[in-house]
Amino acid sequence: MSEKQLGKKVDRCLADGAIKLGTGLGLGIVFSVLFFKRHTWPISFGSGAGLGMAYANCQNDLRSHYLLHKSEKQEE
Repeated sequence: MSEKQLGKKVDRCLADGAIKLGTGLGLGIVFSVLFFKRHTWPISFGSGAGLGMAYANCQNDLRSHYLLHKSEKQEE
């Protein structure tokens, strides 16, 4: 794997992590306010679930040496 490909994968991982963390945090806040009487555990649970999904996706992406993403297929 070249340095350029690794850089693209790491960039995708960071962007995916930010999106999933933000989504989990937002959903945790909404559920905390609307359903759980402003307890903090839904916020922690949502953030942790988002980070866990992002970590799993990143780990899978970095381990897949032979799979190409759609954006990489279009560039070739």
